Amino acid sequence: MVEIKSKIVAEIPKQKDGLDLHVVANTIDRLAHANVAKYTGGLSPIALGQVWWDWAAHLATSPGRQMELAAIAGVNAAKLSQDLWRCSCVEDDVRYSDPAWRAWPFNVLAMTHKAQEDWWAEATTGLSGVSAAHERVASFVARQLLDMAAPTNNLLTNPEVQRETLRQGGQNLVRGLQHMREDMMLSATGQRPAGMEEFKVGSTLAATSGKVVFRNHLMELIQYAPTTGAVRPEPVLIVPAWIMKYYILDLSPHNSMINWLVGQGYTVFCISWRNPGPKDRDLGMDAYLDMGVMAALQAVGDICGAAKIHATGYCLGGTLLTIAAAAMGRDGDDRLASVSLLAAQADFTEAGELTLFISDSQLSLLEDMMWRQGVLEADQMAGTFQILRSNDLIWSRMVREYLLGRRGEPNDLMAWNADTTRMPYRMHSEYLRRLYLNNDLAEGRLTVNGRAVSLTDIKEPIFAVGTERDHVAPWKSAYKIQRLTETDTVFVLASGGHNGGIVSQPGRPHRHYRIHATPHNAPYVDADDWANIAKRREGSWWPAWVDWLGKHSTDAVKPPAMGAPKAGLPPLCDAPGEYIYQK
Repeated sequence: MVEIKSKIVAEIPKQKDGLDLHVVANTIDRLAHANVAKYTGGLSPIALGQVWWDWAAHLATSPGRQMELAAIAGVNAAKLSQDLWRCSCVEDDVRYSDPAWRAWPFNVLAMTHKAQEDWWAEATTGLSGVSAAHERVASFVARQLLDMAAPTNNLLTNPEVQRETLRQGGQNLVRGLQHMREDMMLSATGQRPAGMEEFKVGSTLAATSGKVVFRNHLMELIQYAPTTGAVRPEPVLIVPAWIMKYYILDLSPHNSMINWLVGQGYTVFCISWRNPGPKDRDLGMDAYLDMGVMAALQAVGDICGAAKIHATGYCLGGTLLTIAAAAMGRDGDDRLASVSLLAAQADFTEAGELTLFISDSQLSLLEDMMWRQGVLEADQMAGTFQILRSNDLIWSRMVREYLLGRRGEPNDLMAWNADTTRMPYRMHSEYLRRLYLNNDLAEGRLTVNGRAVSLTDIKEPIFAVGTERDHVAPWKSAYKIQRLTETDTVFVLASGGHNGGIVSQPGRPHRHYRIHATPHNAPYVDADDWANIAKRREGSWWPAWVDWLGKHSTDAVKPPAMGAPKAGLPPLCDAPGEYIYQK
């Protein structure tokens, strides 16, 4: 009751006629919803209920589909019996790769579970009348439940765990319990996961030499020290996503994109976002544009002079940069030399499995939770990404560390992934509603500082990169930038996923990419046809990007000074700055 009263007082404007009943009622509702979200991890039970009712009601009134599913179950059961008689096993699932899964009775468990997965994949799709969005969620929920129930996850049904338990006299389980206790303690105290001690920001991570040359409440701007005698006059400004620490692009020295780019003769700047707290709840998209991208462009221009800027955005930072470039085109601002978009989307109609969590009901609950907290907490966002890849990030890890008693080998990417950030209430709400739910940017409804922007106003050449196994920004979604803009575009499809496909340094084994240039006046080619005509090349795509940047740059000159004290931009501290350490 104390919280309800304090929230009502905070929300209600002062009025002579007394309390505004609507505001009181709305505040009570939001607090009630926020309490629900606290116990559901931010997932809307109403949204899930709508999915279940849509699927169940249509199935209940579709006797033909029921008959078909019953027949499929019979066929699957007969095939399973035949396979078991032949002593077959599951061949195409990494969970059952251990030879012990080929022996009875474990092959029976594995194949039965696989048959259940196949049947539920059929049962949750293809039902007439169910909305496409609900169908995707129903299929996803069924997969999650089946993944949780897989025989690999249980000591009593996993032969590999049983073998190790007998061989080690149960010591693997003892170590597993110790690992679980350690993880719970580290999580409860907000510390980094076990095994990450050797990865330290500023020494082994984010270690490229540079200076913070500008700082405001929202971001720090880092200028990196040149390592070549001459540099291209056009600097590179990197805009990372605000949902992550920037040093995904400056990991260890051997795989740092920033370090490599500096070595190719470019003056590189990068934004390091503040880790917002509850007091930053009202920072919205316009604030991130004005105090982030536009402030950084102004500072880079003051330091490097009249040269135009190669702007580069990664993930949601690429989306933010796309919006900024469209606003600049609208306003006649020609400071950009080019725009590079790495695993970034402008059209969100096919934005991957994250859209499973996007609906009016789901966003309303999430917004009420953030309204109460002021931010979306880091662990709440991390939990969403873990669910999207539950087999890799939850269940296989549980088996390995808690049942087999083996700690995974830590690496720099894992250390970065564990260094999570919060998101302010207003910004997170705006980008989920305006971009993911309403697709305002692609459809011309998005406004910047009160005025609409259009992607057709972007006239600078674009270099866009998608990755083959990206579950956050699917490459066919990133590819749509070619349809939405009217400028020369180079699109690259790189091997790997959302992070690994971008952090793909030269010399990294088993890397390849496809690349194709599309002039602004060329007819549109859809993604599948593009993949057929784009040339496949072995190795990293980074050199192709630098070659493209070079074609849009002028002759090399002497490197600029670090900062510009006369313009009010003295070096403030060494890279990686202060904001990166905020917890």
